[in-house]
Amino acid sequence: MKKYAIIVAGGIGTRMKSDVPKQFLEIDGIPIIVRSIQKFLDFDNSVSIVVVLPEQHVDEWNEIKSTYLSSTDINLTVGGKSRTESVMSGLAKIDETGLVAIHDAVRPFVSIKTIADSFASASKHQSGVATVALKDSIREIDADTSTARDRSNYVLVQTPQTFDIAALKSAYKISGDGSYTDDASVFEAAGNKVHLVDGTYDNIKITTPEDLK
Repeated sequence: MKKYAIIVAGGIGTRMKSDVPKQFLEIDGIPIIVRSIQKFLDFDNSVSIVVVLPEQHVDEWNEIKSTYLSSTDINLTVGGKSRTESVMSGLAKIDETGLVAIHDAVRPFVSIKTIADSFASASKHQSGVATVALKDSIREIDADTSTARDRSNYVLVQTPQTFDIAALKSAYKISGDGSYTDDASVFEAAGNKVHLVDGTYDNIKITTPEDLK
């Protein structure tokens, strides 16, 4: 099945306290977004890449692509005000049937195995969402009280989140106007079952200066 990866890069660097958008910051001389894209190409160099960016970052992206990914065919689209709108913009660039992975541009340490597992799950079950088990105890807060919860009943959700293209597009048509923080929530809200795959603890989302270190 044809494989796509939508790389969502909507950050503006507020929590990173940087004038440079966090996806464009460098790790050992290579922009974070380039490292994220390269992981999908290392998994399968036939994967079609779609990058979703705010309009004000397009020129900077074009320079980065020219420097680091000049020989790679990458489709670019401008995102919306929310993550949901941005993913929908990326999906609009995909016409074919197949599988699509949605991935945060600032998760450059995703493993190739996690990518492969998410595509395999989506091929079989229409969805494959990377998660990891909680290590810490958790409490649920309600006003001025808190209640202990069993951490074994919860997981932390990462990306990639990979889906059958037709099923995900249909889900966004049904539920895409909500304030969802990830694609699995949209997929589930449309009445679909979300299937999980193992992520890794080093697949962090680089959001703060501590993450970058």
